[in-house]
Amino acid sequence: MTTTNDSTNSPWHLAQRCARMNPSVIREILKLTELPGVRSLAGGLPSADTFPVEPMREAAARVLTDTPREALQYAASEGFAPLREWVSAQMTAAGIDAPADRILITNGSQQGLDLIGKVMLDAGSTVAVETPTYLGALQAFTPNEPRFEAVPCDQDGPLPDGIAALPVGTRFMYVLPNFQNPTGRVIPADRRDAIVAAAQRAGVPLVEDNPYGDLWFDQAPPKPLASRWSEGTLYLGSFSKVLAPGLRLGYMVCPKPLYSKLLQSKQAADLHTGSFSQRIVYQVIRDGFLAQHIPTIRERYRAQRDAMAAALKTHLPAGSDWQAPSGGMFFWVRLPEGCDAMALLPKAVEAGVAYVPGAAFYADHPDARTMRLSFVTLSPADIADAVQRLGNVIKAHLASLPSTVAA
Repeated sequence: MTTTNDSTNSPWHLAQRCARMNPSVIREILKLTELPGVRSLAGGLPSADTFPVEPMREAAARVLTDTPREALQYAASEGFAPLREWVSAQMTAAGIDAPADRILITNGSQQGLDLIGKVMLDAGSTVAVETPTYLGALQAFTPNEPRFEAVPCDQDGPLPDGIAALPVGTRFMYVLPNFQNPTGRVIPADRRDAIVAAAQRAGVPLVEDNPYGDLWFDQAPPKPLASRWSEGTLYLGSFSKVLAPGLRLGYMVCPKPLYSKLLQSKQAADLHTGSFSQRIVYQVIRDGFLAQHIPTIRERYRAQRDAMAAALKTHLPAGSDWQAPSGGMFFWVRLPEGCDAMALLPKAVEAGVAYVPGAAFYADHPDARTMRLSFVTLSPADIADAVQRLGNVIKAHLASLPSTVAA
């Protein structure tokens, strides 16, 4: 059967896999934030106030002065060699076996997810994910028609028994150990040990995505999963959260058996990541800039985290549940019984606040009472105002319920 568009007279026919492709809930909700007067707690956008504009401007000028032809020309699909060597050094310091010849520079870590899906998944393949998990990963893998297996989780992350119970032949498990999107949780060291041990016994490789690991507030997270099982873990990193997402620059540390096919998939997708942006980033970070820059981001985000924690405690009704994250960009909130976060969203937007309903982050059995709140793009005062508006919407909804439900 061939999938067609809405016009019966059109000569265009879509691949069957397109029926599985849906618009990003988050991207659609972001459109709501453009409405006048809406305070957005929705998008996972880094604060634009943290972008290092002047260092970027200086680096761009230096690149265009010193190596203009090279920066504006086609380049190696693997990525700019000095940048790959810098990534290799950082990963090696974190305990990961990461020689430069197994580093692949990508258009954001999102492209890395897309390449992994193309190289590792067939129709009907099993992919294990956390409960809940990053919506963008589900979207990246879905066109390859896998079967998702949601591993049970608690506040410390995936349960090792759930990994042990995965079907034989599971292609990989996708994990965000640090300040997870959407829950904000961090997997402690002993659970990481148990996850790796369970995955090794089950023969399930790991895809470790770490866009938020540097955004800790009081204590750095434990060492990566890849430091515990380098040959069985594919590691994804990104410059989006520590420099600027508009650069679209990420990287993969690839196990040796996968590298050549991931590289070939990259070549087919876009030839290579932009030469100019790679060289600019390398100029900015080569002499230790991030060691001074990232602490300023942490300080800012910590204050915003504290403002949201205080506002939630003050304004959300009894029966709401959340934990203040120790890093990253998100609060994960579960509303009282009788609430549906998706159904409440239009009322919230009318009241001038937007968020992301949590159901979109589940591979199966979504929890309609959950929502994700981002705290890094608003000032502490605006956070307090936004959460107060949100709390008023939820309280009004609960007051409208029959007493047997509201109780």
